[in-house]
Amino acid sequence: MTANDLKAALQTYVRPGSAEVLGRFFKTGEGQYGAGDVFIGVRVPQTRAVCKQFKDLSLDEVQKLLDSDIHEHRLAGLILLSTAYPKATAEVKQQIFDLYLKNVYAGRVNNWDLVDLSAEFIIGPHLEKRSRELLITLAKSDKLWERRVAIISTFYFLRHKDASTTLQIAEILLHDPEDLIQKAVGWMLREMGKRVDVALLVEFLQAHAATMPRTMLRYAIEHLSAEQKLHFMEMKKK
Repeated sequence: MTANDLKAALQTYVRPGSAEVLGRFFKTGEGQYGAGDVFIGVRVPQTRAVCKQFKDLSLDEVQKLLDSDIHEHRLAGLILLSTAYPKATAEVKQQIFDLYLKNVYAGRVNNWDLVDLSAEFIIGPHLEKRSRELLITLAKSDKLWERRVAIISTFYFLRHKDASTTLQIAEILLHDPEDLIQKAVGWMLREMGKRVDVALLVEFLQAHAATMPRTMLRYAIEHLSAEQKLHFMEMKKK
């Protein structure tokens, strides 16, 4: 099995007009966050189905997918890494982590779906019992997707009842100007309240609701009571 074989399998799912629809959805126009990205028009469920057929693809061949200018090729490579990581040996897990991080720094993990379908499944578990300083560095990056990797990676910790890193990264990204970061931080704060402790969310909002971006706040309060939502939105107005 090769990367070219997987690409050919993906091509069988292409439907007329789908590439244009996905291009608009993922904002590939000039000046938009996905500018220059190229789609062939394969949906995520079909991409996952193809990846199941190629689950034993070597890391060298996965890198060829990640080197592609085609969005769905890179997505397939990231799905393969994410599904391989939990079952891999310690040595291979390190190789997957290193490969993933190399491609993050190279700008190949460069749209929100690529980040969201990979970061928490590779970076998160790899750093669970290691230093998480990497996430602090990524959160302070001037690159949008590195910052999103930082906050989305903490979803893994939230699923394991650990909110410490989410709170730390949220503080760093609290006033981020990018809409996609504001949404991601609000989402992780919401999940913190849902999965770990709503009191932690309320405490964070009590300290920051007045100054955090409105988009972030709206995402964060989504599961709170009507009274709590009103309270924090009123704080924002003052």
